[in-house]
Amino acid sequence: MLLWFVIFYLMISVGIGLYAATRVHNAKDFAVAGRSLPVYVVTATVFATWFGAEAVFGVPATFVENGLTGVAADPFGSSMCLVIAGILFSRYLYRLNIITLGDFYRMRYSRPVEVLTSLCIVAAYLGWVAAQIKALGLIFYVVTDGTVSQETGMILGTVIVLTYTTFGGMFSVAILDFVQMFVSMSGLFFIAWIVSDKVSGGAMAVIDHASLAGKLDFFPEMDPLKWITFLGAWVTMMLGSIPQQDVFQRITSAKSATVALWGSVIGATIYFCFAFVPMFIAYSATLIDPMLFAKLLAEDSQLLLPTLVLQHTPLAAQVLFFGAVISAIMSCSSATLLAPSVTFAENVIKGFWPNIGDHQFLWIMRATLVSFGGIVLAFALNSDSSIFEMVESAYKVTLAGAFVPLLSGIFWKRATTQGALAAIFGGLLSWLMIEILIGEESLIPPQLVGLSISAVGMIAGSLLPQWVGHKTPGRSLHELQHYAASETHHIAPR
Repeated sequence: MLLWFVIFYLMISVGIGLYAATRVHNAKDFAVAGRSLPVYVVTATVFATWFGAEAVFGVPATFVENGLTGVAADPFGSSMCLVIAGILFSRYLYRLNIITLGDFYRMRYSRPVEVLTSLCIVAAYLGWVAAQIKALGLIFYVVTDGTVSQETGMILGTVIVLTYTTFGGMFSVAILDFVQMFVSMSGLFFIAWIVSDKVSGGAMAVIDHASLAGKLDFFPEMDPLKWITFLGAWVTMMLGSIPQQDVFQRITSAKSATVALWGSVIGATIYFCFAFVPMFIAYSATLIDPMLFAKLLAEDSQLLLPTLVLQHTPLAAQVLFFGAVISAIMSCSSATLLAPSVTFAENVIKGFWPNIGDHQFLWIMRATLVSFGGIVLAFALNSDSSIFEMVESAYKVTLAGAFVPLLSGIFWKRATTQGALAAIFGGLLSWLMIEILIGEESLIPPQLVGLSISAVGMIAGSLLPQWVGHKTPGRSLHELQHYAASETHHIAPR
């Protein structure tokens, strides 16, 4: 029954996604849903940006092991990322009428900056999308009781997500996000209610036990090294996630700048509050069957939630749980496959064929999406990292290489192409050198060193004599909008 439900649900999801594909008539529809989404859909897509595999499997398992201190990156850093993106960046970027962040880097700086930052953005998605694919494989493995291996499940999951995303693009992502947000929230709330009844004393007993065990202590001990590690994880997710195409797509897909702002803030707030529900369920598991779940913690903590549901809840609850989990993961994986594919097609490939027609470019986007899906699948099949580790590591490259040029390009008129290139190369090289040569033994997280060097490079490179030509020196928001309008291009100014 459970397996047939999963199959039925997947068929419905694919059907909805393919129906949404009928609204895709050009590349702009595919990339940003024609900039037509209302606030409730933008809110749902922002929520789905983060509520994926890591929120259902990775974060709860990490919380059970390390408490709130261990999940500073997600949900604390991730939700703050969406709030900051909404309040500080959404209105500015929306008014430029572009479809990728790479377009901004090109307009504000130059073509080389566009390509370099776009490659950083695409690289950052490798671990994040792989985490979603890995979680889909885990779901198929659990619901078939091991008949379908995790590797085979990853392949099936990738094919299913690619099917509707390739044809429907952002329209499919947005509509499914809206539907699946309600499925995932209602399903997990129901599981939390069922599970709390199985613990003597109910929900308050679970919370009290977690508090006594120190799991609700957010800040680390007064140890400088622990504080640096703690802040490194938080800042990496909070700032490194801002120069990401999926966050930008949700801003740009809104029908107005106001909708973009409020959709981001409301979606982030809902995500932050709801992220504690899977944590509550996972911690309840350790009280319901301590011996079993202690063993799972030692072997594979990501199996905590599915094992609890399969062994300690009725079939109806299992159906709701796996429906909720599949909804969350499919929403997140489709969005995270689309974002880097659109970025690579628009900001790297298109530069070689600037006069390509819209229809041909649409199919290039789709081909890029399928290709990236294959690369991600290969990475997921060969990676031993946990879901949480994959997601947490994904944003180091954008923090070191793309955040400072974005922030400076918007808020500092004196930022130049030379400064941006110095920030990119300085940030990436310093981060990689410390990551490779020192690694975990580094007293300061390598990505924070990269961020600092990137900021120094931007300031020095912009203020020193200019050896590299700058395309748009000292342009204000109004001037940059005028500059964008003056360039002719069928989707984004080039």
